[in-house]
Amino acid sequence: MAEPGEFTRRALENGNLDLAQVEGLADLIDAETEAQRKQAQVILAGGLGKLAETWRAKLIRAASLIEVTIDFADEEVPVDVTPEVSSLLTEVQASLETETAGVRIAERIRSGFEVAIVGAPNVGKSTLLNALAGRQAAITSEYAGTTRDIIEVRMDLAGLPVTLLDTAGLRDTEDHVEGIGIALARERAENADLRVFLAEDNEVLDVEMRDGDIRLRPKADLRADQENAISGQSGQGVDKLIDHVAFVLKNRSAQAGIATRARHRDAMLSALVNLTEAQNILKRGPEFYDIAAEEMRSAIRALEMLVGRIGVENLLDEIFSSFCLGK
Repeated sequence: MAEPGEFTRRALENGNLDLAQVEGLADLIDAETEAQRKQAQVILAGGLGKLAETWRAKLIRAASLIEVTIDFADEEVPVDVTPEVSSLLTEVQASLETETAGVRIAERIRSGFEVAIVGAPNVGKSTLLNALAGRQAAITSEYAGTTRDIIEVRMDLAGLPVTLLDTAGLRDTEDHVEGIGIALARERAENADLRVFLAEDNEVLDVEMRDGDIRLRPKADLRADQENAISGQSGQGVDKLIDHVAFVLKNRSAQAGIATRARHRDAMLSALVNLTEAQNILKRGPEFYDIAAEEMRSAIRALEMLVGRIGVENLLDEIFSSFCLGK
């Protein structure tokens, strides 16, 4: 009997898929939204592997140039290779930095954005959550402090995976259990990708607003002045809020890179550290080229961890195919 994932593992071991593609296949199987499906297909098609291969090729070229100056130190090398090496390292560094910056958003597309509904007790947070979810996900009552734990609702919002969070009403309380819920609410609100604040115009917020956050006046159905107000009870402003949240998250999604996991980010950051060090060592002169070369090899090994594929022969092949020294 075949073991779970056995054929994919064989494809990896036989070099038909790289490690990132295997992760992409797993993400495709688990995809719940269109954005997740598209993201997983890019990885499965080898998008990250191709990018990593481009970086590796440049680093192998840079390392081979340095290796030649070391191996043939007694020979007269016709040109100074440092400018080309430095240029190659700079190109890879810039690309790595761009891709690393987009990992967090890409991770959110894969695992889901979190949108927290925040406000004082009894302002209609749970009612709004139910209206957004289209079902009775949270208990509602006229008594303040009904919600004490975090209520989570998973939904597909314009093709993006979004988890809505109904948090405990923020206030000072002597109730120990409610106090735990409020502390948890503050923590989740701070870590959420986007917060929807339900508060009066003159109300001081307990959680500081960030760029992109939304502030609305609660209970529009009980107001004469309904400007910038919302009501989960009547549904007023709910569609507008959904469109606004989708617009904000879509704009953020545009900044996503190809890499989608913390493992990818760690490998790229490790390579960046090595390349920065290699650049600094190059400036110290030819007598330190062997150390610079080792830093480049370390960067290449970090990228090997990214896709699970590289060999020493790549470096040797580049050296022997590019130079005619030592005939």
